[in-house]
Amino acid sequence: MEPPQCRAGANRGRRLRLLLRHLKPTAVSTSAQIYADSPPAKFCYTLDRGVLSSEQRLFYEKNGFLLIKKLVSDEDLDRIRKEFERICKKEVSISGLIVMRDVSLVKSEYIAEETSVSKIQDFMEDEELFRYCRLPQILKYVEGFTGPNIMAMHTMLINKPPDTGKMTSRHPLHQDLHYFPFRPANLIVCAWTAMEHVDRNNGCLVVLPGTHTGPLKQHDYPAWEGGINKMYHGIQDYDPSLPRVHLVMEKGDTVFFHPLLIHGSGTNRTEGFRKAISCHYASSDCDYIDVRGTSQENIENEVKQIVANRYEGITVAFKDVWRFKGRLVQGERIKL
Repeated sequence: MEPPQCRAGANRGRRLRLLLRHLKPTAVSTSAQIYADSPPAKFCYTLDRGVLSSEQRLFYEKNGFLLIKKLVSDEDLDRIRKEFERICKKEVSISGLIVMRDVSLVKSEYIAEETSVSKIQDFMEDEELFRYCRLPQILKYVEGFTGPNIMAMHTMLINKPPDTGKMTSRHPLHQDLHYFPFRPANLIVCAWTAMEHVDRNNGCLVVLPGTHTGPLKQHDYPAWEGGINKMYHGIQDYDPSLPRVHLVMEKGDTVFFHPLLIHGSGTNRTEGFRKAISCHYASSDCDYIDVRGTSQENIENEVKQIVANRYEGITVAFKDVWRFKGRLVQGERIKL
């Protein structure tokens, strides 16, 4: 069934083609230039909320991502960094928070500091970190993808460690929709903000433009010799000839991308930790789906097992895990 935001008329497409002649294309990163050079007859992936410019909508429609420079202030990111350090030092205890270590460090001696933590996720109950999800300048853009009723569904702060030589700091190419039991995909978007300069040396994001228009692919753990981090599923079958863009970003730059966009990140070849914070948003009008019998069944089983291990054998439905994690940030909570 054609999504609601795809039901634009042909007249709008003709008007946009005329408008595009007067628009000057804009580079999206220092590593590549991609232009939305042919407007679609219908908008499928953005909403007419008076938020995104015509040029921004056209770019996202074609490529599946949109990079906004200096969207988050240094002050906000410094506050986030300080809270992350407090969590790493165990100065605060947050309900539901998951602290992860790189697989190459799991057997080493644990030290309560940021060098031992590769990622924290599900920080919905940490008001200082959750401020990021409520920043009005981020929600302004999110509304152009989800509409006015916005749920924060998944939160992460990534502290990509220096690679130990086993290449475990990389993240395989994947689609975020693999992890989500709710639809439609076109009403879901991720906001990912660099907390410092990121490039290919410290493992910036790599995206495959235009892959958001394709299907959800089969995911599983890649057969990497050095090991793979928990729940780092990757696409098992993709076309390696597809063009890639490495998103070089400065502190505060934020990229919004579609949950079907194929993306990942390389190894951190520096001696420092590459930090970024992200939130996946969805329209509260989305519906939960049953993923049993689909390519997502493996991630459902893994999540349910993690919950059972953490909470002494409790059994919970996959969608109920997400009901627990989701938090309203704007508008009304309708279905999610």
